[in-house]
Amino acid sequence: MGHPVMIGVAGGSGSGKTTVARELYQRFQDDSVIMIEQDSYYKDQSHLSMKERVRTNYDHPFAFDNDLLLFHLQELLQGRPVYKPIYDFTQHTRSAERVLVEPKKVIILEGMLILEDERVRDLMDIKVFVDTDADVRILRRIQRDLRERGRTLESVIHQYLTVVRPMHLQFIEPTKRYADVIVPEGGYNQVALDLLSTKIRDILKEKQRIQSSSRIGPTI
Repeated sequence: MGHPVMIGVAGGSGSGKTTVARELYQRFQDDSVIMIEQDSYYKDQSHLSMKERVRTNYDHPFAFDNDLLLFHLQELLQGRPVYKPIYDFTQHTRSAERVLVEPKKVIILEGMLILEDERVRDLMDIKVFVDTDADVRILRRIQRDLRERGRTLESVIHQYLTVVRPMHLQFIEPTKRYADVIVPEGGYNQVALDLLSTKIRDILKEKQRIQSSSRIGPTI
């Protein structure tokens, strides 16, 4: 299969990073692609009481099991399958079930803090940060939480002001400096998506060329 191409897509809550990642996934289905969500790698909390679990700050780097994420990414890059964890947000801990993920030519890693850990960051061929204005992000979050998670408007605003916004400013926004590409307004930016797709295909072709050359060996 050769060495896969890994693209990291980061950004704040409601920025549109998931839309960007899914759009890229659709564009590369013919080239064999998988998507890994950082949200799957929240730490297992089965040893904690429910009262302790519900206090989890999901916007803090410590909430993630980056050691496991790093190991799984390295395995996929070496052409070996992994069993990706499933996180149960209703129980605030990891599910007993796992998902088999086979290695593919293109790996898309999506999550708000994927650029925060240098070890994970260094595995990426392209690092993308989806940059969307704060007022747009909070409005998208309100719509999502009211429609999909049964939250009240007051609870969404309280969580945003006390957790989401402070964590974004402290941990997520600073990782923008590590990005190779900054995409304004997320999945609505078709020009940026077209440019990203072209660059990814160029990297794929180059890796295939190098692989073919190594198989042929030096000419005498």
